[in-house]
Amino acid sequence: MAFADLGRIPVVILCGGQGSRMREDGEPRPKPMVEVGGKPILWHIMKIYASHGFRRFVLPLGYRGDLIKKYFSKDRHTPWEISFVETGLHTLKGARVKRVEAYLQADHFHLTYGDGVINSNLSKLHNAHIRHGKLGTVTVVHPPSRFGEMALKRNRVVRFEEKPQLSTGHINGGFFVFKKKFLQFLSTKADCDLEFGALQRIAAQDQLRAYRHDGFWQCMDTPRERDHLNKLWKKGAPWKSW
Repeated sequence: MAFADLGRIPVVILCGGQGSRMREDGEPRPKPMVEVGGKPILWHIMKIYASHGFRRFVLPLGYRGDLIKKYFSKDRHTPWEISFVETGLHTLKGARVKRVEAYLQADHFHLTYGDGVINSNLSKLHNAHIRHGKLGTVTVVHPPSRFGEMALKRNRVVRFEEKPQLSTGHINGGFFVFKKKFLQFLSTKADCDLEFGALQRIAAQDQLRAYRHDGFWQCMDTPRERDHLNKLWKKGAPWKSW
């Protein structure tokens, strides 16, 4: 797929989390609205995608979704096409994705969490996904061992596990591409998870491939990680591709 065509590919960014581990600030806002460099981390994620040619964003909302909608409805964001979709307060990730199905008007879509940044070339990620022809592609990175991990055989994901006891050295970096047919593995039921369920099933069916990224990647689960990202922003922000 040519670079110019990426503008019509939907990018789903999961925005429903409460970010309970970030609450020591005493700020009642959704985790994707926690700021790095004076901007919500969600804004940084969208800027990364936009720098590689994407401009259609689907935001499944949950906790304090009104704050996200208010911020990104401002005129300065008009170059992006943003769909805000209320997907429930306690809905798990798989159900949130399924509940935005009507907004995914393409054969493929990208998906990521609303709390991590990366310096990967996302257009190359997309092209790699198209080439192998499987249902899904997951970006794999080398982070701390407290995260879930995947067993790889070349670029085939043979096992998908969240927080196993043994370390294989690769984890889910959270930047995915899927064929729209992947939605058949999801349900609108609030307890439909993404990792514990759909990803495990397609991996078992040899339908999930890894896209290896050895560059910068960082999620923001704690105030300490937020502070780390803010320090990096002041030094030049390795994820800044715009």
